[in-house]
Amino acid sequence: MAEQVVQPRMRGFISLTAHPEGCAVNVRRQVAAVQAAALRGELGNVLVLGSSSGYGLASALTACFGYEADVLGVCFEREPTEDKTATAGWYNLVEAHRLARESGRLLETVNGDAFSDDVKAAVIEALSERFGPLDLVIYSLAAPRRRGPNGETWNSALKPVGESYTGPTFDLRTGAVVAAHLEPATDEELAATIKVMGGEDWQDWIVRLRDAGLLAPSCRTVAYSYIGPEVSAPIYRRGTIGRAKEHLEASAAGIDATMRETVDGRAWVSVNAAVVTQASSAIPAVPLYMSALFRVLKERGEYEGPQEQILRLFRDHVGPGREPSVDSEGRIRVDDLEMQDEVQQHVAELWRQVTSENVDQITDYTGYRRDFEQLFGFGVEGVDYDAPTEVDRPLV
Repeated sequence: MAEQVVQPRMRGFISLTAHPEGCAVNVRRQVAAVQAAALRGELGNVLVLGSSSGYGLASALTACFGYEADVLGVCFEREPTEDKTATAGWYNLVEAHRLARESGRLLETVNGDAFSDDVKAAVIEALSERFGPLDLVIYSLAAPRRRGPNGETWNSALKPVGESYTGPTFDLRTGAVVAAHLEPATDEELAATIKVMGGEDWQDWIVRLRDAGLLAPSCRTVAYSYIGPEVSAPIYRRGTIGRAKEHLEASAAGIDATMRETVDGRAWVSVNAAVVTQASSAIPAVPLYMSALFRVLKERGEYEGPQEQILRLFRDHVGPGREPSVDSEGRIRVDDLEMQDEVQQHVAELWRQVTSENVDQITDYTGYRRDFEQLFGFGVEGVDYDAPTEVDRPLV
């Protein structure tokens, strides 16, 4: 046993600590939201690649507790040590596993590098021995780097393409609105980002699962993407990450053909809306944009966090018996509320006005910061942060 008082140790867009009980409360609330949704139908076996936080965690919880699926997740999280807490994703899954056991559901996790051959082999072994062919495969990886089988490494880069970028952003350490300046990516950095965040690995997973006979008849697979507004386009959609997302979306056609030919299945990309994640917090301009966006959406009663969006994605598009609505490029659009013309016009007005002096008044920076802290289990209502808590929580 290793009880201790856990305090946040923030370093820009990361926290060096995570609060186990805060993470557990967050997961319990997500599960309660899933159960309250009273989803209809059942899923057999589901694989979630990137299952420990954000959209991936929401997908695993929705499948397990909403559709009574047996769920295998893959993530890359750090376990607790004598002098460090585990990562937030670790504690999220500890609680998710506990709740699944209490409910008599099967929820397992393979903790390791989802790009690696070893982890792919471990997943195939687990599916073959304890699950069976898959009805749904969710691809929700957001990794900073990828290692190849021969020792080569590709690192993703958050940079514009073709020309430099200068624009407003938050200094997350002070809350001030400051100018961010980034030089354009090199060809090598762009290629590496596509290698890490594009569609190649998604396709590799589907081919391996197909070859192992682990795609059930009519199996579906969905990968998550993002488009975003014009204000962040130079650094996001027209930058290195956006190019990688375009590759992911383009890969869907080939994967869809594989699914159709093999098991009469389908593949789609779901374009989701902006939410606070550790990855999105690292992108200049995006935290400031989201603070303005959240203000507008909350005033309209249309704000959705990751769990609410994934519930809508499953209920309306990819759940049992559902046929998704898609845009002209074949993508599911769960960012429809964010991208409404009236919403974007209002956000653009706030964007032009915001300064360090008025940011708290005209945006929802307070809500953004609260969501950011809650990623790591801090700032969660009902948690006593002055009380010692058990940090040595095993993932079983």
